[in-house]
Amino acid sequence: MIFKKLNSFIFLIVIFFHTEIYAKEINIYSHRQPFLINPFLEIFTNETGIKTNVIYSKKGLVQRLQSEGENSPADVILTVDIGRLYIYEDKNLLAKIDSNILEKNVPSHLKSSNNTWFALSKRSRVIVVDKDRVNKDEILRIEDLADPKWKGRICSRPGSHVYNRALMASIIAEHGEVEAEKWANGLVKNLARRPQGNDRAQVKSIYEGECDIAIINNYYFGKLKYSEDPKQREWIKNLLLIFPNQGINDRGAHINISGGGVAKYSKNKESAIALLEFLTSPDAQKLYGEINFEYPVNSRVSSTKELISWGEFKEDRLPIIKIAELAPNAQKIIDRVGW
Repeated sequence: MIFKKLNSFIFLIVIFFHTEIYAKEINIYSHRQPFLINPFLEIFTNETGIKTNVIYSKKGLVQRLQSEGENSPADVILTVDIGRLYIYEDKNLLAKIDSNILEKNVPSHLKSSNNTWFALSKRSRVIVVDKDRVNKDEILRIEDLADPKWKGRICSRPGSHVYNRALMASIIAEHGEVEAEKWANGLVKNLARRPQGNDRAQVKSIYEGECDIAIINNYYFGKLKYSEDPKQREWIKNLLLIFPNQGINDRGAHINISGGGVAKYSKNKESAIALLEFLTSPDAQKLYGEINFEYPVNSRVSSTKELISWGEFKEDRLPIIKIAELAPNAQKIIDRVGW
């Protein structure tokens, strides 16, 4: 009888402390648009009872966090590019995270060495071509886009955008700055028009015959394929998606990440960590594929059937932090070649 009462007492203590830790609100500073993360947050709240409040902005969140200092209400930072995530760490705005779950769920090349940030999903920078105007075997590597035979046939958003800057950084990591600049020069000479628009705009330009080849993030293929706008669905009907650098001895396709960390002065660190742990869990990782057409970082989670139907691919396993470190050098090259 005494043993049973003791067990009941311990159980009540566990429930009490669990409630004390997790029955809170957390504030999220997000570079990712609310409609892309709300489905995740709704499930998280239902499972944990933790309410989430999101402040979204493409720009200015780093400066806001700096100015708020110790009085900042931010608990979690969510970004859509390693370069942006790295800025938070560089300015000492992230807390060190102690989590066996995150350590287990996220591979070493996709997290910081001091556990201040973790990747939450992956996307690949891929090549899309009009399959009637370009033979798929003619472009096997990202480096092939500098071949003069593609003069006047490539469309691209500006090189200074974080997605292209990260790609440029990956080429520097592989070939060094001199060769990387030669590649960038060749690419610019092959452009059909000045760099402009977003990734969707490049696909539209192929459809309209302005160019035959473009560089996009893989998830735009899915967003256009299942768009509510029938015109956008037409844009991709004749497209072929190419994952570059897939040779046996090649490095694999360049990837970037969405990621997150805990704000340095968070008042709810346990709850903030719980959100990041949830976002790397199997359920959430599958959701990234179903909703956002992104790839899981958790190696125990398979890609969705839709993503697999586009073709399995080998990814570049360069430590993602190198992309952020080389970004300033990448931008200098982009400026010099006029991308």
